Amino acid sequence: MDIEEDIKALQLDSSEDTVLVNVEDARPDEAIKHDKADGEDSLMEEERKTDDVEKPDMLEDELRDEAHPDLKPEHVEPKGVSGKESSPPEDMQVEVEVNKKRHLNVVFIGHVDAGKSTIGGQILLLSGQVDDRTIQKYEKEAKDKNRESWYMAYIMDTNEEERVKGITVEVGRAHFETETTRFTILDAPGHKSYVPNMISGASQADIGVLVISARKGEFETGYERGGQTREHVQLAKTLGVTKLIIVVNKMDDPTVNWSKERYDEIESKMVPFLRSSGYNVKKDVQFLPISGLFGSNLKTRLEKSVCPWWSGHCLFEVLDAVEVPPRDPNGPLRMPIIDKFKDMGTVVMGKIESGSIREGDNLLIMPNKAAVKVLAIFCDEDRVRHVGPGENVRVRLSGVEEDDLLSGFVLCSVAKPIPAVTEFVAQLQILELLDNAIFTAGYKAVLHVHAVVEECEIVELMQQIDLKTKKPMKKKPLFVKNGAIVLCRVQVNNMICVEKFSNFAQLGRFTLRTEGKTVAVGKITALPTVADSA
Repeated sequence: MDIEEDIKALQLDSSEDTVLVNVEDARPDEAIKHDKADGEDSLMEEERKTDDVEKPDMLEDELRDEAHPDLKPEHVEPKGVSGKESSPPEDMQVEVEVNKKRHLNVVFIGHVDAGKSTIGGQILLLSGQVDDRTIQKYEKEAKDKNRESWYMAYIMDTNEEERVKGITVEVGRAHFETETTRFTILDAPGHKSYVPNMISGASQADIGVLVISARKGEFETGYERGGQTREHVQLAKTLGVTKLIIVVNKMDDPTVNWSKERYDEIESKMVPFLRSSGYNVKKDVQFLPISGLFGSNLKTRLEKSVCPWWSGHCLFEVLDAVEVPPRDPNGPLRMPIIDKFKDMGTVVMGKIESGSIREGDNLLIMPNKAAVKVLAIFCDEDRVRHVGPGENVRVRLSGVEEDDLLSGFVLCSVAKPIPAVTEFVAQLQILELLDNAIFTAGYKAVLHVHAVVEECEIVELMQQIDLKTKKPMKKKPLFVKNGAIVLCRVQVNNMICVEKFSNFAQLGRFTLRTEGKTVAVGKITALPTVADSA
């Protein structure tokens, strides 16, 4: 009897091997051949068994181990697969983990050289994402370039151009965890030449960390007209970053030396500006002093010996306490594509704004109406079978070529596809027009909406809104000036995927930019009725 049971258990193991081939696409050919040779009969038997009783793999393994302590599953683990991804039980555990901890996207914004990348690097070091040897390598590299204080930023700024110039160009991306939350850091560029990249970073974020340099002269440069501190705050609000944590960095600088007067001065100047940008300062904004270079007040609270006047929270505590915006996992799927590449199929990256994705789902990519099937989903570095809204994911698809996709295309459900339009009605607020420009029909600008960047033209000014009564004026305007709120028709050259602001805020708010400056922000109020069939 014992021999029969042994044979049966080995058959089970080999069939499990074969099942794994289907789960994992990233397998060498030899391993797949080897598994097929193990016999299809055992696979059929395994399938029949799982049909009869849906027993979790982990439980099955435990029962088998108890019956045969000398038989270890490792002996039959397929070749060419790392331990982490090879076994379904681990995969299931990962999925449970993903669902257990809430997820937040945090974008670091602020003027160039305020210390955003350094803080991002320090956070990764403090949360154990980077080891000491890597840090020592970066320290040496920075020293060789005579930029000793930049070594922390090298964790986030990975390409050579960014390291040589000391400025972030692309949106850096990294992950860290606290006890209750998984965070994705989006390190946005501060330089005015790279604001479009900052917009794409902020459009994926739930909360913003505005980094302000307390160093003498640096805060003033960022805050003056044309400084990136102002523009980033206005853009963050427009792009849906509702909560803002304002960290006053470089408090350790000799010109500041943890001075309460300097901290209070910065806070008193920022508060009125934040109010004018639409933030509720009491509810949605928090200030705290930090030192990014030394990691002071990031993970642990400040010691009284360093800063006697501060008794508030540290950055990790503040981030942990932030309330997650509500999301609908059962709503129609909306995932704007921010990037795409080839990797055993077409892989798209983006943040799920609404709905959920499962392996095997049949979905649609708009506006080119490409029918696709989900082959695999990756969240952070882990493969998962199901993922909900708010997550930044990579999705491997079949049915579409990488060359047929552009940033700004949207992965959506077949039943409720996103409207694709070339024209829409929007309510615009004019922030700051370029010198001598007037805003009228025929005005051209660059439209940024979620991941879309498209040239647009104002076709018609429909109504001006009275700023005092908030009601439309009777007279149709011919032109408007700075500060005005106007209802207008906007036209784009190519089809874009957007939603009404009232239905999907994240896909219905946009900015207009001209010659590197943000001139207006707006929300889409109406779409053409033929949009769905267009």
